[in-house]
Amino acid sequence: MEHNDDHRTDSLTTDPNGSDRPVRETLMGAGWENPSEKARTHGLSRREFMRESGLTSLAGISMTAGCLGRSDDETLEIGYLPITDAAPLLAGYANDYFTDHGVDVAEPTLFRGWADLAEAFLNREVDLVHFLMPMTLWMRYGQVEADLTVVAWDHVDGSALTVGPEVSDWTDLGGTDVAVPFWYSIHNVILQIGLREHGLTPRTDADGDDLADDEVNLVVTPPPDMPAALDNGSIAGYVVAEPFNAIGELDAGGRILRFTGDIWREHACCVVAMHESAVENDPEWATDVVRGVVDGQLWLQDNRSEAATLLSEDETELFPQGPEPLERALTLYADHDHYHDDGAIQHTDWESDRIGFYPYPYPSYTKALTRQLKETRVEGETTFLEEIDPEFVADDLVTYEPIETALEDAGGPSAFGIPEEDGYEREEDIHL
Repeated sequence: MEHNDDHRTDSLTTDPNGSDRPVRETLMGAGWENPSEKARTHGLSRREFMRESGLTSLAGISMTAGCLGRSDDETLEIGYLPITDAAPLLAGYANDYFTDHGVDVAEPTLFRGWADLAEAFLNREVDLVHFLMPMTLWMRYGQVEADLTVVAWDHVDGSALTVGPEVSDWTDLGGTDVAVPFWYSIHNVILQIGLREHGLTPRTDADGDDLADDEVNLVVTPPPDMPAALDNGSIAGYVVAEPFNAIGELDAGGRILRFTGDIWREHACCVVAMHESAVENDPEWATDVVRGVVDGQLWLQDNRSEAATLLSEDETELFPQGPEPLERALTLYADHDHYHDDGAIQHTDWESDRIGFYPYPYPSYTKALTRQLKETRVEGETTFLEEIDPEFVADDLVTYEPIETALEDAGGPSAFGIPEEDGYEREEDIHL
């Protein structure tokens, strides 16, 4: 299958003053330069990493006005990053689960970074995406006020903190740069929990020698560039979704310092997002879309090795990697003694997987995440974090009806091995 990764980069939007300008300039600022090529080959300075700092300059844009509902003959457009978080969307496409539910779907479009994917979503070039859960809060309540709603979790866990050979403990990260995929990410949240617990202060603005031994400078870079940056010494570590931790282990001399799912039990990383207007205008279609995602998750939990091959460059080419790192990311965890010996896994009683699949978006998680974001250092305007209420966010950000219907149609929580009494409510477990 010939993979489609030729997404638009010159699309236009209208700023509040009425002038047309490239969305990329609006998102990242006029001086932004893509550092990906240099990261892969020569490494980056701190300042160059800072240029890839996420959607920090999306000031004043509102995408809620003039939003159109879907037409009856619309083809579902999926956008994704090449991380295992996207596997349910890709499995839903590759195994025809969307088609089984009457949804016409195009071949998914691959994007290299979160800014690119967000740009395409805001421009309505894609309809169904996986976004970092904290990113959806920023997009809906921050400066963007996006036409967005969360309709399901895409997966649970599936991320880790990968470090270079010179790092044996959290304290060794002091005085170094550590990469995160986006300021508004569970990766940034959990990383900062760990840093604070070990007496380290996170920074986002250090340059040159302006970094104390008990400080860690956080820098944002696209996930595909992280292993190369670790390998060439630009960073001491990175926290990100799979398979880039597996790739770091296999190809960049890295090792897992800690799995994020061993700190926040079965946390959501990426969630399934759609345009709220489309969901409201055609709830039956939206539910059919979610059914395709749920079917993809059910298949993935029982066919992990097969999924690694199906989604890799050996078959569908939906992922630009071969099966080896994907299978490692999908399967290698509790039965690997090295992870226990090194302390990457400390909560063996949690009986988790390296990545798991359960689609229901627990309100307790949304509330806890909203509270944690208030304590997390990020770049850009953060006033909205002080104003949003966790109870309100849990009720307003997520549209529950499609996933409740789709989950029950698929057999309910028990189909995913979740007791019925825990299927829709839980208590959050965060322990370092």
